[in-house]
Amino acid sequence: MYMDTKLTAKKILDKDFKTGLRGYSQDDVDQFLDEIIQDYENFEKILAKKQEEINMLKQELEAAQNAKRHSPAQVQTQQPQHTANTNFDILKRISNLEKHVFGDKLYD
Repeated sequence: MYMDTKLTAKKILDKDFKTGLRGYSQDDVDQFLDEIIQDYENFEKILAKKQEEINMLKQELEAAQNAKRHSPAQVQTQQPQHTANTNFDILKRISNLEKHVFGDKLYD
């Protein structure tokens, strides 16, 4: 699905092992395979969730790029005007404060 894997949870579940004279304990093998199946199922869920997150982020990025293409002049002009107005207001207040504190001596 997401990468080239040879096994799936279903293939592991359906796997049969031949028994020999000195073969492994069938219960031990089955128990171990059950753990592997659970891991594979968890990995598949994690991969699906990550793919959803990637798709969502791609959509957000595309929307942001489209918004930037349609109104770049507005974004650039709004910020400097606001800053210039704020700076002028601050300078005016400082000037008024200086006149109040120092009076006319400052401008003699």
